[in-house]
Amino acid sequence: MELSLERIAIYPATFDPVTNGHLDIIKRAARLNDRLIVAVFDSPAMKNVVFTLPQRSAMLEQAIREAGLAGSVVVSGYSVLTVEFARHVGAQVMIRGIRSNTDYDWEFQLARVNHQLAPEIETVCLIASAEHSYVSSTIVKDVARMGGDVSGLVPAHVEAALRHAYGHDFV
Repeated sequence: MELSLERIAIYPATFDPVTNGHLDIIKRAARLNDRLIVAVFDSPAMKNVVFTLPQRSAMLEQAIREAGLAGSVVVSGYSVLTVEFARHVGAQVMIRGIRSNTDYDWEFQLARVNHQLAPEIETVCLIASAEHSYVSSTIVKDVARMGGDVSGLVPAHVEAALRHAYGHDFV
């Protein structure tokens, strides 16, 4: 077995939809790793997704292209345990974003479980930039559902997809 010196990381989430906060984490994580796989979770039972896996993946791919990261960052869907996906793609690092104390508590528990399941994969948490610390996909969907302006929270193509999904194409 040949040992790779390439540092591969995954950034797993639902990305329903991708926000500017997600993109900030992607840009920062890409600088820290040789290759970053943005891992889009297919069917989370605990979340009510608006967009399908192909739609979420396409929105991410477009945002990554527009950010100039298409070479070092790739998008991949998955539907297995996250650490199993990480092993499958040869990732040594799992990137997670933290916006608040609530996120920290959840991410701490998740990191402990993931370490128990896959001690060879390190969890690295990146603190959200101040301008994105309040942005979540849930809040974005709530604002968009009510016809509010989400232009500063998501890329333009995602805003258009949200307006269409919630029947606000006239806005």
